[in-house]
Order: sequence, then C-alpha cells, then structure tokens
Amino acid sequence: MHPFSFSKVSDTREALDAGRRGGRYIAGGTTLVDLMRETVERPDTLVDISALPLREVRVTERGGLRIGALASAQLRNMATIGGNIMQRTRCTYFRDVSADCNKREPGSGCAALEGVNRTHAILGTSDDCVATHPSDVAVAFAALEARVQLLGPDGERHAPFADFLLRPGSTPNREQALRQGELITAVEIPALPRPLKSGYLKVRDRQSYEFALTSAAVALHVRGGVIRDAYVAAGGVGTVPWKLPAVEQHMVGKRPSESLWEAAAARAADGARPLQHNRFKVELLQRTVERQLRIVGGTK
Repeated sequence: MHPFSFSKVSDTREALDAGRRGGRYIAGGTTLVDLMRETVERPDTLVDISALPLREVRVTERGGLRIGALASAQLRNMATIGGNIMQRTRCTYFRDVSADCNKREPGSGCAALEGVNRTHAILGTSDDCVATHPSDVAVAFAALEARVQLLGPDGERHAPFADFLLRPGSTPNREQALRQGELITAVEIPALPRPLKSGYLKVRDRQSYEFALTSAAVALHVRGGVIRDAYVAAGGVGTVPWKLPAVEQHMVGKRPSESLWEAAAARAADGARPLQHNRFKVELLQRTVERQLRIVGGTK
C-alpha cells in the first residue's frame, strides 16, 4: 500500500472542498481499501465521508423511494449504497498489477480477451474490456429506472442510472459519469404503477459470499390479468447492469403464461458476444430470466 493522507469531514461543504482538491471519498472502504492493498488504486488523499447525514431512506412526495448514499444493509454494515454502485470489477486481470488491463492502465491491452474469461461479460463489451460490473443492487436500480442524485462544486444534479455507469468502449478506465469532486448523495427510485410484484434471482458458483454468474431483477405490474408494465435487468453478464428492453416489450399487453416467459426470456441475450470460456452464459442468462419471470409473474 502506498502512503496517503487521511481526513474526516462532518458536512457536505467540507467534503466538496476536499473533493475539489483531488481527495478520494471513502465511507466503508470495502472495495477501495482492498484495491489499495493490491496497489491497483494509489490515491494520495482519502476523505472519510461516513459522518455525513446521508443515511435516510424515505418515500418521496411523488411516491418514489429515496435511499441515502450511506444507507447500509445490516449484514454488511460497513458497505454503503453509494460505494456499492461505485465498486470496481472483480476481474482477476484488473486486480493483478502484472497483467495487461486497459481499465487499470489505458493502452496496455486486455489479458482477459485471450485468457481465462469464464466469469467475464457477454454484453456491452468492447475490444478494450470485457469485465463485468459486480454489483447486485445496481441491477435492481437499472431495472427500476432509478436515478443518481449528485452534489458537486456546480450544485446538485440527477443522472439516470442507465447513464451513470459507463460501458467501456475505448475508455474502460472511465467507469462512471462523475465530474471532478462530485459526491453521490442518494439513489431515487421513481413511483411505479401498483400493484407491483418484484424479486431478484442470483445464480453463482457457491451459495454465499460470491458474485453472480448471472442474475435477474424483475418487477411486473399486472392488472386485469394483463401485464401493463415490465421492468427487467440482468447482472453478471454485462460490463454494466444490463437493462433488457426486448424482454420487457415482449410481455407488455399480454397475459402471463409459461409460453410467454419462455419467449420473453429468449430475448435476454440479444446482442451477446460470448468469449471462449463463457459461452454457457448465453443459455444461463435466458434460463435465469425465465425462472425469475415465472417466480414473480406466475401463470395465473
């Protein structure tokens, strides 16, 4: 780990001042500290924002849900919502400083393209990067069309979740649409039609403490026996949490049925570019989405 300076702030003004000077924000540190130990990340200055008043979870005036950036699940009480969606890939080549990685060192190449790529992405990839985004909650945020609330030197702004996390393209080192010194303050989920049934399914190599091979976040609004609205996204397969509009559109206006789930899920891997060792993810993604559609939607 390289030497760094550390400061703790108590209000957002202090945080923004420190961020403007190049400080890196840290709360739980469950990702950043690991990367610093591995010398993947080498920040000069860390700014502890864990004391900021950003833990509130509340219903908005319009009936949506606002989740503060420092809100945390009980099981992982050091992690935060903001840190979770900002976490970097678990690609072994990214975390091995001796390997070629355009995300870590632009222009060096991507060792995963010809290496062991079983856990890598099949959607949203480029010739420069095939690493998956590891977050689970970000998949749900993508499905529910959330937006990220940001505070920076120029004031407050909102970014649609679909635009906040960036596909690699030719600049895989740039992962979020953040401006210098900006701070995530909350994630807002809009008011969605009701009744709404939803759920998240994660397929992995072991039962706990493991990242997804594939996952599916599904929410369905069924009224009068007809699907009126559908929200579906996948994880473990994309360079970002992957919204599945073709799956959604195929279901809207139709009655739930086993044949509908199968036909909709068949579209989940549209545009996939599998690699040598992860071709199985195409069918696994389709099966994961179909299973979760069946669980959430049933056949009644």
